[in-house]
Amino acid sequence: MTTTVKKFKKQQNFEITSWKWMRYSAIALLPLVWIHVLIKDVIVGVHNIDIFYVQDIWAIWGWKVYDVLLLTFTFAHGVNGLRNVSIDFIHSLKGRKIADWLLILLWLAVSGIGALAIIAGARPEMLT
Repeated sequence: MTTTVKKFKKQQNFEITSWKWMRYSAIALLPLVWIHVLIKDVIVGVHNIDIFYVQDIWAIWGWKVYDVLLLTFTFAHGVNGLRNVSIDFIHSLKGRKIADWLLILLWLAVSGIGALAIIAGARPEMLT
């Protein structure tokens, strides 16, 4: 007696991709956020953080990469959550697609501006 096994092709669409991204970004965020909290709040202390501290930290490329990753993953996670909430309020397919693209553009713009600010570094002379 032989059995036949039907193989189904897994569909990959935007919803599945965003669902996976939400999980992957959460896994990446756990160590990023807790290491950030440990260093900034416990070891250094928020009362010791000023523009000169940020300038010293951002002089090291590893910290720049770390902060850019923290920014992009956190904001992507939040924007994807906002996209899921918008589904409850936007009922037309065209409206959802427009909202999705606007949120993606918002994520790219804010993440890009934030990454540029981090990579350019903190310069106290710009404040005077």
